[in-house]
Order: sequence, then structure tokens, then C-alpha cells
Amino acid sequence: MLGRLVALDTTVSQHLHVLAKPFLPHSLLLLLELSADFRFFFPLSLSLLLAPIPDPSPTQILRPLLSPLIFGLLLDLAVVGLIKLLFRRSRPLYNKKMSVAVSVDHLSFPSGHSSRVCFVASLLHLSTAALTDALANLRSASPFVDRWIGADEVNAVRILVSVAWAWAVGTSVSRVLLGRHFVTDVFTGACLGVLEALVSFHLLRF
Repeated sequence: MLGRLVALDTTVSQHLHVLAKPFLPHSLLLLLELSADFRFFFPLSLSLLLAPIPDPSPTQILRPLLSPLIFGLLLDLAVVGLIKLLFRRSRPLYNKKMSVAVSVDHLSFPSGHSSRVCFVASLLHLSTAALTDALANLRSASPFVDRWIGADEVNAVRILVSVAWAWAVGTSVSRVLLGRHFVTDVFTGACLGVLEALVSFHLLRF
């Protein structure tokens, strides 16, 4: 039974890759791949946490997110790495010639990119109320921010969360279309990312 499911997963994933390959905007998808890489995302988040931020500053709205974000990124790295070592599923064999934006390991299940982007999008979604309050306080203290978002910080945060989810979905789908992962790798990674966001948000509630 498991063998049949794996075979079906491989067939469907390869079919999607072959269908999409002639139409793929490769540069955009490689940019999505790079934007979700741990080696880019973690140092940037850590730098924002440690850097002195003037008061008021637009960067301040990110402050409430940074502790759970960094914790979740480390949790994701550990969980995904452990599962990959346990299952040791190889990456798709039908796309060996595809160039990659960053070096990758040879293990496929689950997708670390999918878990990471869905973690970030989920954390932003869960933090909507805190971000709205932070942006409202910043708007009252900064004329620049007031002119930028007007009087509707709720809508500004909604747009931010929507963009994050669009990035997460686009990056996750691209993993299959680029031939980096199978469908189940991406689906499992996305579910892990949501769970990691719930854990990080509730453990480091702000």
C-alpha cells in the first residue's frame, strides 16, 4: 500500500513538473527559492533582533515577531532535519540538470522551504492583532508612517499577511514545479510549518 502511494506521488509530481516546465518563470522561482532559504532568512531575522532600532521606526513593528520567529526557524531546522534523516527519501530523479539558487541536500521528505514559508505566513497570521496595535502606536508617533498607511492600520496588516501567504503558497508550489520535491513533501512541510507557528506563538506569546 505504501509503495503504491509513493509511486502515485512520484507520478503526479513528475506530471506536474513536465506540464509546467515550458511555462515556468525560472528566474522568479529561483528568487522564491533563495528568499525562503534558512541561510538567508535566519541571519536577517537575528540581525533585526540584535540591531539597535531608533524610536520611532517602521522596523519596530517587527519587534514583537522576532523572538517567536527565530525560535520557530530553529525549531523548523531541527524538526525537518530529523524527519529527513529518519525517512531518507531521495529527491526526484527527473530533474537533475535544473540549476539551484543555493546548495541543497539530497533528501526530499519533507520540504524545508515549504515548512519555513508556511511557518512565517502562519506566524504573521496569528500575530495580526499584535501587529495592528504596534502599527497603530507607530503611526501616532511617526508622521511618515501615518502618511504611508493613512488611518487604516488594519487594512495594512491584512495586506501584509496576504502577501506573506501568497509568497508561502507560491514558494511551496514552485518546489514541485521545479522538480525539487514531490507533492507529499510539500504538503507535509506546509503542515509542519503551521504547527511550528502555533507552538512558537503560544510559547512566546506577546
